[in-house]
Amino acid sequence: MKILVFDTCLDKMYVTLADNEKILSSKIVTNKDNKYHSAFLISTIKSVLKENSLTPQDLDAIGTNIGPGSFTGIRACTTVARTMAQQLNLPAVGISSLEILERISKGKNTAVALDARKNCAYFLINGEIKGAIQLEEVEQILQNGDYTLITDDKLQQRLGGTSYQQEQYPLGDILAKLAYEKLKSNECKWQELKPLYIQPPPMG
Repeated sequence: MKILVFDTCLDKMYVTLADNEKILSSKIVTNKDNKYHSAFLISTIKSVLKENSLTPQDLDAIGTNIGPGSFTGIRACTTVARTMAQQLNLPAVGISSLEILERISKGKNTAVALDARKNCAYFLINGEIKGAIQLEEVEQILQNGDYTLITDDKLQQRLGGTSYQQEQYPLGDILAKLAYEKLKSNECKWQELKPLYIQPPPMG
C-alpha cells in the first residue's frame, strides 16, 4: 500500500511517501521568503512522487495532519488531502498533531501540550485529547502524576518537558506509520476527513 502523507499544521511542513510501513521518501520544508511553508505543499508532493517514479494514480491512500495548529496550515493540508482523495477515489485518513507528537515520547505516561493562546493549551494525556484547557489546569494535572511532557518552545518555558521544535524529529515518518495503522483497521472515507478545530478559527 503506497501512502502519501503530509503535514502543514506545525512549524515545518512534512511530506512523506511510504509503502506500508517502509518509508520511501520524506521531505521537510520551512517557511521561505515570508511565505508560509504550506505554499510549497503541491510542488513538494510532485517532487516526492517524481523522485520515486510515481504518479498520483499509483497511490493507494492519503494521510494528513488535521490539527490542532496553524489555521492556515490546517486548511491547506485537509483541503489538498480531500481533493486528491476525491479525484483519485482513495481512502484518506486524518491524524491529530497531538497524536503525532505523542509518538516522540519513550515514556509510558505521556502528555502533549501545544500553545493554544489565551492562556490555554491543546492537551492530550495518555492517548486522550482533552481539548483546549487552561494552563493552570494543565500544570495541576502534570503535578499530580509522573508524565513525560512533549510541548513547544513557548510552553516549555512554563511547563518544562521536551519541545518538539528543538530537535529534528521524523514527524513525517511518524505520520505515515500512524496513517498506515489507521488504514488497516478503518475504512477511512475521504468524505469524513475534516479539520480538527479545537478552537474556532480567528475572525477576519
